[in-house]
Amino acid sequence: MQSENKLFDDFVKMVNGVAGTFAGMGREAEASTREKLREWMAGADFVGRDEFDAVKAMAAAARDENEILKSRIAALEAKVAGPPPGTRRSGKAKDAGEA
Repeated sequence: MQSENKLFDDFVKMVNGVAGTFAGMGREAEASTREKLREWMAGADFVGRDEFDAVKAMAAAARDENEILKSRIAALEAKVAGPPPGTRRSGKAKDAGEA
């Protein structure tokens, strides 16, 4: 009977060794995956929240300034174009040319 116990003990030791090996492989795979993810994240050039908020505020300010400048351009173009065609201007120069 002693040989059966030794055989069983050897089998249990072997199974424990295999389980330990698989656990070690799992830890190594996890560590390797985390390291690769860190390397990828470092090379991906992500921005922080504070930088994102600063750029977002700059974009909003630029949009507002753009709208103001659009309205100023429209007002200047209207001023340069003069009155719409078909409206009469009062003045002696035009009346003298018609006579």
